[in-house]
Parts: sequence; C-alpha cells; structure tokens
Amino acid sequence: MRDTADILRLENLQVHFPIQGGLFDRVLGRPSGAVRAVDGIDLTIGRGEIVALVGESGSGKTTVGRVITKLAQPTGGNLLFDGRDMSSERGASPLRPYRRRVQMIFQDAYQALNPRHTVFDIVAEPLRSLRLVENDAQLTERVSEALTGAGLNPPGDFFARFPHELSGGQRQRVVIAGALAVKPELIVADEPVSMLDVSIRAQILQVLVDLRDKHNMALLFITHDLPLAWLIADRIAVLYLGKLVEIGSADDITYNPRHPYTVALLNATPQIGGDADRGKLPALQGEVPSAARVPKGCRFHPRCPLAFDRCRQEEPPANEVGPRHMSACWLAK
Repeated sequence: MRDTADILRLENLQVHFPIQGGLFDRVLGRPSGAVRAVDGIDLTIGRGEIVALVGESGSGKTTVGRVITKLAQPTGGNLLFDGRDMSSERGASPLRPYRRRVQMIFQDAYQALNPRHTVFDIVAEPLRSLRLVENDAQLTERVSEALTGAGLNPPGDFFARFPHELSGGQRQRVVIAGALAVKPELIVADEPVSMLDVSIRAQILQVLVDLRDKHNMALLFITHDLPLAWLIADRIAVLYLGKLVEIGSADDITYNPRHPYTVALLNATPQIGGDADRGKLPALQGEVPSAARVPKGCRFHPRCPLAFDRCRQEEPPANEVGPRHMSACWLAK
C-alpha cells in the first residue's frame, strides 16, 4: 500500500518581485509596487501522489515550481518538505541533501541539455555534483538504470550520443533520466510534454506514471492543459493570478467544476469522455491581468460572466464544496 503522508506542504506561499520605480517616482516618493507572482497559496502533495497545477500563462505556475526546487526564494509563507521548513535555506552545501530528494524536469528539453555533453555525461552530472557514487562502475550502473527507467533501451546505445542526435521524445527522456538518476522523492515537471507530438506525449506521461508506481515518487505536474492533467493526476489545483481558485480530485475538477474559471478552461479544450454539458459559460475573453495590478475583490471578476457587485469588492475565501474539494467563488455553494 502506498504511503500517502504529505511530503510537501506550502503554507501561504508568496513570491513578490519588487518593481523599481523611475526617477520621477523616487523624487515624488511614489511607491514602486511589486509583481505578486504567487500571492498566498496552500497546497499539499502526498508521497506517491501526482498533483497537477493548472492555469494560463502568467498565473504563477512555473514560479511555484521554481520555489519548490529552490531556484527562487519565497518572500513569505512556508515551504515544508518532509516536515522540515526549507523556506529560508540557501547555498550549495546546505541544499545538497534537498536537491537529491527534489528534482525538476524543464519544459524545453533542448535548452535544458548541454549540446557539448554526451547523454552519459548529462545524466551523470547530478550524480557527480551531489557525490552519490564512489567509482566509475557505480556511475555507469546508475546512469544505465536511469536511462532504462526513462524508457531509453538499451542504455549503452545512447551513452555517446549528443542532444542534436536525438528526437524530441528521446531528449525529454534524457531530461527525465537526469532527474531520476539521483532517485528523488519528488519531481516537479514543468510542462514536460507541451513541445512534443501527441503520440510522444502519451509515452512520456506513461513513463512518469510508471516511475510513480515503481518508486512511490511524488510528482507536481505543471500544465495549462486540463484534459492532460485529468489523464495523469490524482488531484488538480487550478491557479489564477497567483491564487488557487479550485482544488479537488481529478474527476471532481473535470466533471464537477465549481469555479467559473475552471469551467472556462474546460470549455476551451476538447471534451473528455463525450461529456457535452460542462456549463453554459462563454469562452474566456481577454488575458490574465498583470500581477503588478491585481484587481480588487475576486481576481477573476473582470473576465467572469457571472460576476456581481460582491465579486468586485471582496475576495472570496476557499470554501469546501465536497470531500477534499475547495473552490474560491461566492457562487460555489
């Protein structure tokens, strides 16, 4: 039986980037403001659980992933990993044990791979830098194991290849193998299949699910595609302008959405399972507002066809609308 105790907990996580004002702003004493990329979210991920973080570009998804992998620092709130507060930890030496347990898969595999390194050296790099092997024989064994786990067989055929000699799917598998080599307990996958053909996407998703099943590894799957999230995730968290607006099981979010933004995202994608009745809301209009000028009240109200006066004045709290199903909408109940 899979251990489902929380391995990661985000508590009121905030990431604000200060805006430097111009000369006149400084002379007149105007406040410079900040970009509120992530503005207070609470999220848990259990061991062996796949949680999908869904939202449009500019919603703050990637920033959340970068904070979890310690590529960005939070400006508020707590990041708890296995019960330990990692919010203020920084520096190569203190973070070495953490980086062994938490890895990231980037969106653009070609940009993530050093074109001058062979596949062997790319996958071996984290093992060397984290000092996880004692000799060349162990290194070769761990690299082979990682490539096999990522679906590149036989692994020896790929040792001497360079990234430009691989297909898009093979490059993404090499990135996965690099993350897998250190045997992490949590992987943050940032749009890992968005740049791949549909046929290759299914193979990569299956690799990630198999890794979870085999190693009880947790996964935060970042995507803008709700149907894709439904295919792979146990739970889905919907992010809008730095705030979680809905979170629940994959089936609840897909078949029983309780926030207008979630309904609009579903209406903007091909239907799942032939379900023709998702709600009679029109397609989303306009773009996500700037995180430097967050609207008053509900953040979604400028684009919401159901908005009324209270939405424009008060930000709705997250209300429970079902078992482990939360929605931040005044009309959710």
